[in-house]
Amino acid sequence: MTVTVRDLRLEVPADVERFAHSRHLALPYVLWVPQAIVHRQAHTHPDAHYRSLVAEEDGETIGTAQVGLAYDSPEPGQGYLNVYVRPDRTRRGAGALLVRAAEEHLIARGATKLFSWVLDEPGNRAFAERHGYRASRSAHFLRLDLANGRLPPLPDLPPGVELRTAADFADDPRPMFELDAETTSDEPSDIDAEFTDYEAWLQETWKHPLLDLDLTSVAVVDGRPAAFSAAHTDRGTRYATAMTGTARAFRGRGLAKLAKNASLHRARAAGYKEAFTGNDTDNEPMLAINRSFGYEICATEVRHVRELG
Repeated sequence: MTVTVRDLRLEVPADVERFAHSRHLALPYVLWVPQAIVHRQAHTHPDAHYRSLVAEEDGETIGTAQVGLAYDSPEPGQGYLNVYVRPDRTRRGAGALLVRAAEEHLIARGATKLFSWVLDEPGNRAFAERHGYRASRSAHFLRLDLANGRLPPLPDLPPGVELRTAADFADDPRPMFELDAETTSDEPSDIDAEFTDYEAWLQETWKHPLLDLDLTSVAVVDGRPAAFSAAHTDRGTRYATAMTGTARAFRGRGLAKLAKNASLHRARAAGYKEAFTGNDTDNEPMLAINRSFGYEICATEVRHVRELG
C-alpha cells in the first residue's frame, strides 16, 4: 500500500466529497461542505497561491492539507499549512508527505515563516515538533447544543440601537466590509491581517456559500453598522459563527453579545441543532460571552511556527 499526494480535483465532485469527509472526521467542529471547499479554491486571491492537497492510499482519501500565503498580511513571506489526517488512518506517512509537499510549495513562493494549526494532543504536537515547528498561541473550539440549550432571553434594545440582518445590506455591502476589516485587524493572531481589497472580500467572504445573510445579525447605531455576528450554516442542522466583532468606537456597550444572541435565537427558530464557534484562548471577553450562551469547549488547537533560515 502506497501513499501519494496530489492536488484536489475540483472538477470531480466525488473527490471534493471525499476531501470534505476526511476533514470532517479529523476536525468535526468545522463545517466541511463540498461547495465551500470548491469556493475557497476558486476564489482565494491569486497572491495567496492557495492549494488543497490530498493524501491518497489505494484510491482512498486519508489526509488533506490547505496551503497558502497570508497575502492580506502587512508582513510578507508568511505561509500556512493546515494538515489533517483521518484519525483512523494515521501512521501511514500521509502527514509527513503532506507537510513536505506543502512546504516545498510555500518556500518556492517566498515563504520565510510557516504557520500550522495542530490539535492539542500529544501525538500531534510531537509530530509538529519533529518537523521543526514550535508551539505558539492556542485557540478553543466550542459547541452549543442549540436545540436543547437555554439561550439568554432577547433583551430590550438600548436607545439608538437597532438590529438588522446582513440581508439588509445586500444592495451595498461596503459598510459590512469596513466593519469586518476593522474588527478582524484587532483579532488576536500570530498573523496580522489588513482587509484593503473590497472586491476580493466580496468574492471570498460576502459570496461565501455558507454565509447566511438572514441569520447574520448586525447592530446598527445611527445608521452605521457597529457590531455583527456572521453566521455560516450547512443548510441542514449545523450552524457556526464565522466572526463576531464590534467597531472600536462602540466597544464596551454589549453590542456584540446582542448581535450574537439574536443570531442564535433565529438559528434555533430555523431548526438548527448545533452551534460551533472558535476563540483564541486569550480572548477572554469573547469566551465569557460564549459561556453565557452555554457554549462548552470541545477541542483545542495550538498554532505552531517554523521560521526558515
